[in-house]
Amino acid sequence: MSDRIIPIIAQLNNNLQPPYSGAHTVANGLLLDTLQRPLRDLRISVTDRCNFRCVYCMPREVFDQNYPYLPHSALLTFEEITRLANLLVAHGVTKIRLTGGEPLLRKNLEKLVAMLRRIETPSGVPLDLTLTTNGALLAKKAQLLKDAGLDRVTVSLDALDDTIFKRMNDADFSVTEVLHGLDVAQQVGLGPIKINMVVKAGVNEGQILPMARHFKGSPFILRFIEYMDVGSSNGWKMGEVIASQTVINQISNAAPDMQLIPLQSNYSGETAQRWTYADGSGEIGVISSVTQAFCHDCTRLRLSTEGKLYTCLFASHGHDVRNLLRDNSDDAHISNALAHVWHMRGDRYSELRSQQTSPEIKVSKVEMSYIGG
Repeated sequence: MSDRIIPIIAQLNNNLQPPYSGAHTVANGLLLDTLQRPLRDLRISVTDRCNFRCVYCMPREVFDQNYPYLPHSALLTFEEITRLANLLVAHGVTKIRLTGGEPLLRKNLEKLVAMLRRIETPSGVPLDLTLTTNGALLAKKAQLLKDAGLDRVTVSLDALDDTIFKRMNDADFSVTEVLHGLDVAQQVGLGPIKINMVVKAGVNEGQILPMARHFKGSPFILRFIEYMDVGSSNGWKMGEVIASQTVINQISNAAPDMQLIPLQSNYSGETAQRWTYADGSGEIGVISSVTQAFCHDCTRLRLSTEGKLYTCLFASHGHDVRNLLRDNSDDAHISNALAHVWHMRGDRYSELRSQQTSPEIKVSKVEMSYIGG
């Protein structure tokens, strides 16, 4: 490992101390990290299992039938998740996203949704409660989720061509079934629905225009995501990244009715850059973690399936809070531990990656399937 990379790894891991009491908070209970970024978004992974084997997330050669998934006893209960969410909402969280793995594989997930829905925010404004799914079980679960209080869903769909889509998900699951799930979710009111397409060179970049044309004029918001170096198992190479600006140029130059114009962000810290068609017939977004890092305003904290907090999608280590939940610690002690984790946060992996001559920083990172995207 070069001398150039060692200081970078030290910066990446500068907040790996275990949580402790005595955290610094501001007067109203809201938190700022070392770079003055507030805590706003909580992403909760409810399972480390998935029924897809997408090449960029859970490649089958790694996540095979012998892969050691977490036992059920290791998973946080719905009550434990809700307790932590309550404490984090008091520290500023306004948006909660349920992820996985594939979150709809978690039995009775709608019960957790209902429990989270009852959390009251200090401002009185309801939580923004969302879920990301591959869509395989969405048609079956959509009404239950809506009835429980879920606001909206984001669905992963990496191609319209069935052959390419199956090559990406490696699970023999068809596009038709995902599209049906989208329609059902829209009908029950789980919108505005966002559709995420991870673009990987040599695999599905030929689907950029078909996807854009298909969803143009629809109620769905299509988002193109740069293929990221999340985890250590997907064999990421910079040469397989299609830059978001290339995607925008390709769509905008395809035809007069496909021209795009930029939109303002909905809120500070939004991951996607927003665009609309010049004729007003829909919105798309691009998420450019590789080529245009947005660490400077990242407000996201991730809770893993078995109770570890991760302050960055590209983190190497987490902070165990499950033991605090199960050793009879009171809310004040746990709240201080949570606050300390955020107060010590200094992550800016994507910015550091982009500053290197070679962006392929060699450092072990937690798998995306373990903490969600």
